[in-house]
Amino acid sequence: MHIEPGVVDGAKLALSYATAALSFGLVAKMARDDLKAKTSPASLAGRVLITTALVFSFFEVLPHHPVGVSEVHLILGSTLFLIFGAGAASIGLALGLLLQGLFFAPFDLPQYGMNVTTLIIPLFAIGELARRIIPEKKAYVDVGYRDALALSTTYQGGIVAWVAFWALYGHGFTTESLSSIATFGAAYMTVILVEPLVDLAVLAGAKSLRKATDNGLFNGRLHHAAT
Repeated sequence: MHIEPGVVDGAKLALSYATAALSFGLVAKMARDDLKAKTSPASLAGRVLITTALVFSFFEVLPHHPVGVSEVHLILGSTLFLIFGAGAASIGLALGLLLQGLFFAPFDLPQYGMNVTTLIIPLFAIGELARRIIPEKKAYVDVGYRDALALSTTYQGGIVAWVAFWALYGHGFTTESLSSIATFGAAYMTVILVEPLVDLAVLAGAKSLRKATDNGLFNGRLHHAAT
């Protein structure tokens, strides 16, 4: 979902700084909410290290292909949310993206504000959605396909919407822009066919390995009802 260099440039980049600031505010809120849910700072820090490493590997190791206005990545945002919690997932996404830019793609750094916005705001959205569709008495390891699909659709749909916004903001409502967005959106939404299945497989693994996953390195909701 990287916004390619040149899509938005010049004075228009100022908006990306504002949306990035909003995104970092949401990251702080999600981390604070995790800490309020009886998560210790040490536990949060451990999960941040894991999610950062995972996000970095998702961007660098998993297949990713330029399609239309951007690139198609398997980011597994809903998986990170369910397994590690919104706070750790959001920080990991922001740091993993930054590390990739610093060490492997410095040409992406001017687009960091747009890219981090595109990752974080949909993550915040699935956190709000999870509160509404997953009962407090249900642990995340017991989440079914329908809920996993809803979370994945919301996350991937949010990414497509933000990519479309940046493309239109940068180049306007041209036939080329709309065609490129449509091509990207169609390719990216196929991720929805894969991500819920990954979610359920990972949750099933966590459930069967409860002795190894019921600890501070994983989301408290993974095995327990909300408190």
